[in-house]
Amino acid sequence: MRKHIISILGGNSQVSDLALKQAHALGKAIIDQGWLLCTGGRAGIMEAASKGARTSDLWTGHQILGVLPDGTHDAGNGYLDIVLPSGLGLTRNALVVRFSDVCIALSGGAGTLSEIALAWQFERPVAVMSKSGGWSEKLANIALDHRKPAIDGFEDVSQVIEWIKQKIEE
Repeated sequence: MRKHIISILGGNSQVSDLALKQAHALGKAIIDQGWLLCTGGRAGIMEAASKGARTSDLWTGHQILGVLPDGTHDAGNGYLDIVLPSGLGLTRNALVVRFSDVCIALSGGAGTLSEIALAWQFERPVAVMSKSGGWSEKLANIALDHRKPAIDGFEDVSQVIEWIKQKIEE
């Protein structure tokens, strides 16, 4: 049986304590569900999610993927199990989204905005944590264009995990 990949999208700077706490809890919950975690592999939201994933009792050391913009393995945060040094710069955002079955965004600046837009265009289910700040908060319950209903916004990690389960079943 194939393992589902859940990508956490989010900024690496100017991130609120609430957003970091939510990212940590999401990382743990993703591994608790038996899914794989994918991030852009850097600091901030990405590091918090990766660190949280390692706190799961089901973490084996092979479930946390980081798709780095750099071309070297040592540019990622210290909580990644599998480092994918793309050497593509911000173009790697497309890979983070394409690799995933579902995307969840927290906080974020222009890079996170691009990932949300790519998820929308690649027809990946994408939701945001609506109180996390940045573009995630701004885009909660907003439709980017005519192709789909609005981006779902969640305040609670357990709600978004139930939403992910639903999207995976669809």
